[in-house]
Amino acid sequence: MSDTDTVSSLADLKTLTANAPAPAAAAADADAPVVPAAPTAPLREREVDAQGRSYATGRRKDAVARVWLKPGSGKVTVNGRDQEVYFARPTLRLVINQPFQVAGREGQYDIVCTVKGGGLSGQAGAVKHGIAQALSKFEPALRGAVKAAGFLTRDPRVVERKKYGRAKARRSFQFSKR
Repeated sequence: MSDTDTVSSLADLKTLTANAPAPAAAAADADAPVVPAAPTAPLREREVDAQGRSYATGRRKDAVARVWLKPGSGKVTVNGRDQEVYFARPTLRLVINQPFQVAGREGQYDIVCTVKGGGLSGQAGAVKHGIAQALSKFEPALRGAVKAAGFLTRDPRVVERKKYGRAKARRSFQFSKR
């Protein structure tokens, strides 16, 4: 490329780069054997404690869940009770198992968690958030799939506070004409 070459559009740039001579280093490496690139390691390290468990905290509304994940048969224990007993509604159990379904790891990990605060729906969301974080810490390669599903992001929606002069957060007291 000389000083007289000017680029006025992308088409001109394409022709200039196509006509440019190959660098000398690339020509010398053409005779060398091609070595495949090493598989890309995950950007994060695996975080496991002495017992081989991964720990994470999940939050949703007013609920906070502490979650420990370890390889096993798929048993989920919440506050010392089985998930079928603690979360009686099937929809709540479905919410808890979503991170495993997205990652394709159903029945491969045991979960022990303690959850405090909020109602059952918020607690199920907190456990889901904790499981997703613990799963990404145990297997960093799964982080992309779990993050794409939106399970690593804490849901910021909470109940709006009650204001003075109001019956609830926004509802006025009933108006009486007489």
